[in-house]
Amino acid sequence: MIYVLIEREVAEDLETTYEDAARRLLTNAYQTTGFVDGHTYTELDNPRRRFTLSKWKSVLHWQQWYDSEERREQMAQLAPMLLHEERITILERA
Repeated sequence: MIYVLIEREVAEDLETTYEDAARRLLTNAYQTTGFVDGHTYTELDNPRRRFTLSKWKSVLHWQQWYDSEERREQMAQLAPMLLHEERITILERA
């Protein structure tokens, strides 16, 4: 099992629009082979800073989702709402 931490910072006044698009993206990930679980978080002191922590059966499963046309299309809609490119960190249990 691996964990994928995605960090994003939403542009000012786009939080609601971002939430809708991010929810669709996570919902589609839920339906992907190899996806185990996922949760989203907001930084306590900066509500525009968002984190998604998802659990995958393997790096291969994550990579297939990351490279999928479906994710690319959804990220094309989500990316303009971000201040910076998303940061992705792949983690494993120590």
